[in-house]
Amino acid sequence: MKKLLLILILCSSIANADNDVTSSGATDIDQNNQSGTNTSISGGYNSETSYAGGSTSTTNNTTNAYQGDSRVVNSANAPAMNNFSQDVCSIAMSGGISTFGLGISAGSSKRDENCERLKLAKLLDQLGMKVASVSLLCQDSRVFEAMAQSSTWCPINGKIGKEAELEWKKYGKLRPDYDVYIENLQYIEQVNQEIKELNEELFGEIIDEDTVKNINGDIYIPSK
Repeated sequence: MKKLLLILILCSSIANADNDVTSSGATDIDQNNQSGTNTSISGGYNSETSYAGGSTSTTNNTTNAYQGDSRVVNSANAPAMNNFSQDVCSIAMSGGISTFGLGISAGSSKRDENCERLKLAKLLDQLGMKVASVSLLCQDSRVFEAMAQSSTWCPINGKIGKEAELEWKKYGKLRPDYDVYIENLQYIEQVNQEIKELNEELFGEIIDEDTVKNINGDIYIPSK
């Protein structure tokens, strides 16, 4: 009997707590104490607290989930392109693209002709074929123009030196820098014509082409 009375006293000193589960899955927990009433709602993201003085504190927390397209596109892997040697003059290229339901990847290689020319010229020079090596390098328009500007003409039709120069002037269209060569000639002729007109205006004398070519950037003054 004493034990039963002790249990009843302990139960009366503990605040009552009732838990109700709603149909939406939220749990309502009501707590009563001497300072006021606290109501906590878990799962619904709403919390309300009422105090004895009549004030109320309400907290609302809303989480919005992403409603857009959540499909995942697989990665596009470009094929590996290898030259299998450091002595191969080729450039590997590959790429890929992927979208919903379709992925495409491809690879290819491209010849590097300038690399080939350099390797062949080096090999010819090592074999003692120096003229052939220079002739191969002269297939590049930049090398040909540099050789012409330095009066070291590229070999042509078995001729070198001065004979090669005359041969290149005879067959100008065979030059690898033919377009640049024609453009330079047109500019030179324009400047020479301006010099001739200026000399005729100042001194009343018509000079020939060879005389104009020998003028080193100065106005030509006829000899008296």
